[in-house]
Amino acid sequence: MERHDMGTRRIPDTTIRRLPAYLRALTLAGHDRVTSEVLGQLAGYTPEQVRKDLAYFGAFGTRGVGYDALSLTKEIRHILQLDLGVRAVVIGAGRLGTALVRHTDESSRDVAIAAVVDINPAVIGRQLDHLTVEPLDRLEELVRERDIGMGIIAVPPQGAQAVLDRLVNVGVRAILSFAPKALVVTDPTVFVQQIDLTLEMQALSYFVGTSQRSGSS
Repeated sequence: MERHDMGTRRIPDTTIRRLPAYLRALTLAGHDRVTSEVLGQLAGYTPEQVRKDLAYFGAFGTRGVGYDALSLTKEIRHILQLDLGVRAVVIGAGRLGTALVRHTDESSRDVAIAAVVDINPAVIGRQLDHLTVEPLDRLEELVRERDIGMGIIAVPPQGAQAVLDRLVNVGVRAILSFAPKALVVTDPTVFVQQIDLTLEMQALSYFVGTSQRSGSS
């Protein structure tokens, strides 16, 4: 899948996904100027990949000198729209949803959890850090009231598609789903990122087996 900037250039999603890594690398570098070699090393990519990704958005560096770290940080934050103050709603206040709210509050200045909703009467009304868990029935109302642009789905698989549909219908265009189920969205303006932790661990188990087989040969 590809995205378009304000002009006509097509920007691969993989490039967009690497930008936060460059943003973190700029913080870790701790210098006024930083080269693509340093950025690549800290972010885990080659210098060529760094230069190619950044070139989609303009000429930010000087050959042989590198990038002004503060300026590049501001540019990447602007590209990712982090300078606008992104607000998200977490759907599901179980263990995973609770952990996501607390982790985001502690680690992120860029994406703020503005609401948490659940269908379980036992958790509705519970205080979760600075938020009160609201009933799922208020989802659309909360999205509009609090100018929420991102949805985070942390519900059982049987309810995930219905939640996604409601988010799309109310205008949310960026959705992160932790539900262990493939979700369907037909609107090309909506981007859904699905993370199935069980599938990730099962895939990683291959490399455990490879290591064991190598050691026994």
